[in-house]
Amino acid sequence: MRLDGRRESTNVDDQRGKRMTGASLGIGGTIIVGLIIWLMGGNPLAFFTQQAVQSISTEDNYTPSAENEAAATFARQILAGTEDVWTQIFEQNGSSYTPPRMVLFSGAVRSGCGSASSSTGPFYCSVDQTVYIDLTFFHEMENRLNAGGDFAYAYVIAHEVGHHVQYLMGTLEQVNQQQQRVNQTESNQLNVRLELQADFYAGVWAYHDNQNFNSIEEGDIEEGLNAATQIGDDRLQMQSQGYVVPDAFNHGTSAQRKRWLKKGLQTGNIADGDTFSIPYSQL
Repeated sequence: MRLDGRRESTNVDDQRGKRMTGASLGIGGTIIVGLIIWLMGGNPLAFFTQQAVQSISTEDNYTPSAENEAAATFARQILAGTEDVWTQIFEQNGSSYTPPRMVLFSGAVRSGCGSASSSTGPFYCSVDQTVYIDLTFFHEMENRLNAGGDFAYAYVIAHEVGHHVQYLMGTLEQVNQQQQRVNQTESNQLNVRLELQADFYAGVWAYHDNQNFNSIEEGDIEEGLNAATQIGDDRLQMQSQGYVVPDAFNHGTSAQRKRWLKKGLQTGNIADGDTFSIPYSQL
C-alpha cells in the first residue's frame, strides 16, 4: 500500500509494554482450549477473560522492536484512513461519524468487554467503542496463517472498524437482541452475517481510501482476498480437526468472506452490504 506521508490517527492508546500476570494456563494451552470452545460454537472470549490476568504492570525499559514500531505506525495510518472514509460516508448519508479508539497492547489487555490475551486476536469492544490489537498478530498472519502483506493487515483493522460502524448504525444491538431469542445454531448464523458485513465494510473502506489517496498497489487486493480465504471457518476447522462443522461456523466460510470483501472493494456502496435479508444458504 502507498502510505508515505499519510497522517496517523491520534485516537490510539499505546499500552505496549504493559503486562498482565497471573494467568493459570500458558499461551499454548489457552489457544488450544479456546479453539475447542470456538469449534463447539461457544464464546472463546469469555474463556480468555477468565484466563486473563487480574493485574497490570509496566515493563522496565520497554522498547519495541523496529518491526513492531513500524507496525504501530502502519496501524495508526490505517485507522486514520478509516476515520477519513467513514466520516465522508456518514456525512453523505446525513449523519456524523464518531471514530473508535484503538488500543495497541502486548500479551494481554483489559477492555470494557473484559480481559483478553493476545491469543484472542484483534477484536472490537462495543462497550468502550475500541479496537484492540496486539501487533504481533501480523507476524502470526504471515507465518502461521499464510496471510501476510500490508493490505491483508489493513483488512484486519478495517474489519474491526467495520464492527464499530455496525455499532453506530445499531446493527450490533439488533443482532444481540435477536441472538437472545434463538438457539445456538441460529445465533451462530446471525454472527456469520455480522462478520461478513464487517468484511464488506472493510472492502468499502479500501475502495474509498484508494479513491482518496491512490493507496492500492499491484498485488494488494490479492493479499486481502487471500487473507479472507485463509481465515474462513471451514478452512480453519479442517486444519485443526480434519473435518468441518457448519453449525459451528461464526465468521463465514473462506468463499463467503472472500466474496463479501471483494463486493465491498468493487462497489464501495454501503447499501450493497445487507447480509441479513439474503437467505443464509445464499450468503
